[in-house]
Amino acid sequence: MNRDILTEEEQAVLRKLVSRDRHFDIDETIVAEGSRPQHSAVLLDGFAARYKYMADGTRQITALHVAGDFMDLHAFLLHTIDHGIIALSPCHVGIIDHAALRDVTETHPHLTRLLWLDTVIDGAIHREWIVAMGRRSKRAHLAHLFCELFYRLQAVRKTVDFSFHFPLTQMELADVLGISVVHLNKTLQPLRRDGLLSWVNQTITILDWPRLTALAQFDPTYLTCSVEPR
Repeated sequence: MNRDILTEEEQAVLRKLVSRDRHFDIDETIVAEGSRPQHSAVLLDGFAARYKYMADGTRQITALHVAGDFMDLHAFLLHTIDHGIIALSPCHVGIIDHAALRDVTETHPHLTRLLWLDTVIDGAIHREWIVAMGRRSKRAHLAHLFCELFYRLQAVRKTVDFSFHFPLTQMELADVLGISVVHLNKTLQPLRRDGLLSWVNQTITILDWPRLTALAQFDPTYLTCSVEPR
């Protein structure tokens, strides 16, 4: 909710929404596919992913979640979840009951618009991922993903200069791009060799932001990071 100015009353309402919290270990399911949760989950810390399994056992990661993300706000209206959400690192999650969300949408129109904005941005990220997967080279696709993550993590103060924690394995990153680990390595090596970034001990460091964004054709407009009335 850092894209608009909130009143003290609205801030208090948001703080009260989180009724409890939970901690999840790496690879633990946060939301199970086919479930009908009575709550939604906001990621307070860590990395998580939405995913779908294919009949042959392969997996496609369809979204990465970082601190501050509402991972399944859409469950409030969809009820039945058509995908899974898994912890990619130790995760701290805040639980918000759907009954409390319903009360907010009926009594606080401004907060309702901001909740709507969250799902709109979620859709915008999905559009960019579709474009990257279908029209960008794999090298540009990977560069775009790192640019996006840097921007999103910077917004929640999870970056240090041009570095950020990145706990994914190469297999998980391959599942994001929809390629094999071998193909991922062939895609990643030129980015390292050309001095665009480094990936050491779960830390991504962007070494040349202008060249990386040029390769990715990265335009952060879709992330809607500006603070303005909604």
